[in-house]
Amino acid sequence: MKSWIRQHALALRDAAMRIVSMPGSFIFNVTVIALALMLPVAGLTLLENLKPVSRELAVEPEISVFMQSDLPRERAQALATDIRRVAQTNGVVIKLDFIARENALAAMKERAGLSDIVTTLGNNPLPDAYVIKLANAEDAAGARRIEKLADAITRLPGVETVQLDSAWVKRLAAVLQLASNVLLLLAATLCGVVVAVVFNTIRLQVVTQSEEIDVARLLGATDAFVSRPFYYTGALLGFGAGIVALLGVLLALSLLNVSVSELAQLYGSAFTLTPLEPAAIALLLAASTGLGLLGAALSVRRALTRSA
Repeated sequence: MKSWIRQHALALRDAAMRIVSMPGSFIFNVTVIALALMLPVAGLTLLENLKPVSRELAVEPEISVFMQSDLPRERAQALATDIRRVAQTNGVVIKLDFIARENALAAMKERAGLSDIVTTLGNNPLPDAYVIKLANAEDAAGARRIEKLADAITRLPGVETVQLDSAWVKRLAAVLQLASNVLLLLAATLCGVVVAVVFNTIRLQVVTQSEEIDVARLLGATDAFVSRPFYYTGALLGFGAGIVALLGVLLALSLLNVSVSELAQLYGSAFTLTPLEPAAIALLLAASTGLGLLGAALSVRRALTRSA
């Protein structure tokens, strides 16, 4: 066990010495690989920031039912029975919530920038309303049933306006899913770029040190012994590029957050772009290190097979 650790420690030291002897080449290759990694890392960071926003939105479609402003409260509350009857007739499962006009006004006052406007209105201009949360909207038939339900509720006495909401939320979820798939394909393509860059870098090192490798083999060195420093060089390339890519994305977030915060304040939100969680960062560093190791392994195996 001690011999195995010592061999790997010597290989790591050898790889570090090669990097120190050619710092310009190492920095250039790390920069090239980091640029390839920055795009998927930035895309992943953006998607992770958008997921909490999409989860806060109601994915289920809703129908907002607004009563006539002069409709008595008792009649408005009694309308719940008629709405449930119409829903049952159309085969739609609903969850019904009554929103009193006083509660709607209080909620509007809590929104940033609207308190003064609501105060100047004097009397409460908002009507009583119902919010109907719907199910069975996953297919075209369910969507048609919901549209028929909205039309039927419109004809109920005392109803002023019926609005079918949240269709755009499903579109947002579809867009996010599409973005995830595109990001996955992009990441797979750029991972191939990373492997190719490391492959070419290690190949050049093997060619440069081919005479040293031949001498080491004549002295009894195994292929594993010869390969270890190159493996560590590839891994260090990937690890260094991962760190540079994450730092680049972090810098971009800090620059973008100035504009994002100003835009969010206009909508009464405190939304800001945040970096990835430590677990995700560790996973990305492990992935970049693994890609560097894979590129080095493929290059060394090909070079040693040819020179055997």
